[in-house]
Amino acid sequence: MRVLVALGGNAMTAPDGSAHPADQVRAITEAMEHVAELVAAGHEVVLTHGNGPQVGNLLVKNEVSAHVVPPVPLDWCGAQTQGTIGFTILDALEPALARRDVARPVAALVTRTLVDAEDPHFREPTKPVGRYLPADQAQQMIEHGQQWEDRGDRGWRRVVASPSPVEVLELHTIRTLVGSGHVVVAAGGGGIPVVREPDGSLRGVEAVIDKDLTAALLAEALACDILIIATDVDHAMVDYGTPQERPLGFTSLAQMRAFAEAGQFASGSMGPKVDAAMRFAASGGRSIITSLEHITDAVEREFGTVIDTSPED
Repeated sequence: MRVLVALGGNAMTAPDGSAHPADQVRAITEAMEHVAELVAAGHEVVLTHGNGPQVGNLLVKNEVSAHVVPPVPLDWCGAQTQGTIGFTILDALEPALARRDVARPVAALVTRTLVDAEDPHFREPTKPVGRYLPADQAQQMIEHGQQWEDRGDRGWRRVVASPSPVEVLELHTIRTLVGSGHVVVAAGGGGIPVVREPDGSLRGVEAVIDKDLTAALLAEALACDILIIATDVDHAMVDYGTPQERPLGFTSLAQMRAFAEAGQFASGSMGPKVDAAMRFAASGGRSIITSLEHITDAVEREFGTVIDTSPED
């Protein structure tokens, strides 16, 4: 089967969220052992990944050095982290495959994602990024053209647009590589956001694209059989934090929509994952939300929260 695995932030950092380079290498090395198992089982695999902590590190460097060099734009931060995470994945996945006697080439692509310049999120940016700063330091960044909001006692925080992904522009290259037997790493961090100008040219923009929404879009475009959203829990939960809390196993798309509409999934955690999973399931595929450790079980034995269309859908 063709499987797209969307790796969460827990696959890129230490358990406590530390993004020290050594911690990232260790986490990615461990994550690739699980990916290698999935490839060794005979499946075509495409990987996407988050980049929040890595971009956060670059934003701090921007702030600290703003009085010396101009801040690097957010789309550049996305491109830089795609490259860094991509080559780290290559360095970890290739030997993991070799240990299993799997001769599969691996490729990582710097990937752009088209967004609509008229997306309403550009008019009212609400996605918080980076750390809180005191007013005087935030003002310095505002003078560089950034948008910051006063968040009260915690200080000021930068906000950016979070437009919906429209198209993964390197789709043809990804499809060609997958067809030639490559394990492909692409669309990291949701892809580098670009808009199309009236003359047809492309321009990077300061925005953050939800990585799981891009994963769903890419999985559909590649005609994947399964989208796995790998996170730090085995299942999505309903009635979370109550005595009635329970994990979801096989769940129809209609049932999942009902849970989502009832507010069962928090917007800052499981909500976007469920949204992306439902989008791919609506296109006719099978979506699974589960832990990184169980991605092979998810494909082979339908472990995790499995969202599928059914006759009543």
